[in-house]
Amino acid sequence: MQTQADAMKTLLAGPDLHIMPGAGDGLGARLVEEAGFRLGFASGSTISALRLAQPDMDILAFPEMRDGIETCIAAAPGVLWLADGDTGYGNAINVQRTIRAYGRIGAAAVLIEDKAWPRPLGHQGAKLVVERDEAVARCRAAAEACREAGILLLARTDARPSRGFDEARWRIEAFRKEGADILFLDSPRDDAELRASIEAGGGLPMLAVNAPGAKHHMPADAELAALGFKIVVYPQDLLAASVQAMRAALAGLKGGERAAMAAPADLARAIRMPDYLALDARLATPR
Repeated sequence: MQTQADAMKTLLAGPDLHIMPGAGDGLGARLVEEAGFRLGFASGSTISALRLAQPDMDILAFPEMRDGIETCIAAAPGVLWLADGDTGYGNAINVQRTIRAYGRIGAAAVLIEDKAWPRPLGHQGAKLVVERDEAVARCRAAAEACREAGILLLARTDARPSRGFDEARWRIEAFRKEGADILFLDSPRDDAELRASIEAGGGLPMLAVNAPGAKHHMPADAELAALGFKIVVYPQDLLAASVQAMRAALAGLKGGERAAMAAPADLARAIRMPDYLALDARLATPR
């Protein structure tokens, strides 16, 4: 039987760009699967928002992230999940522990980035990164653990905003040499940097992010496909839609216009009530 990692690798070997919605709980993950998406991102920003109503600023601890990711995978096992591993939550040994845990719960791939951890305060939430040697050592440890766990490694660099594109490109090349399977340049400024990042990737699949409100260059999906990207992640679309819908529903309850809502049958299908009732009938004790 083909593993989750092998299935993702096969998918990314094809010519197409794949849309990867972000989810952070069981219902969101279930709806991603229901909509027919093959790939999903168990998103740290969405998990942090749904659990704590706080931003993705290294507030969640590893056990909370693992539980959130496990919930997404269990709710939508037909989706190939990229698990947000952040920095690995410590030194190289912690990185490997994080990856092995994600492998055990069924992730197809894990994202590991080169940001400093814990996040230094007093910089307005800036994405500061570790030095080159530590970034390379982190990636090397991650690649080793991913091979052992049988999952893919997505190596991300956040060096562009604080250290410039040349440094970010150097790190992409280094991560490729250390054994990453997928690569991600965060915060590109223009198409030229996107093209250069693909070149630095040496033929490995490249990921881009489309996040409304972010300051980086975000071409349309068709342009990303033409550039050669294999994945575009929409990490917060479900979260943003949920916030707007819940606010509209609450405003309606306070006397405003009632918001559009799922019909009872649609809601029951979303939470898999028919599946539960079928299981209930099959497992019930005979009377």
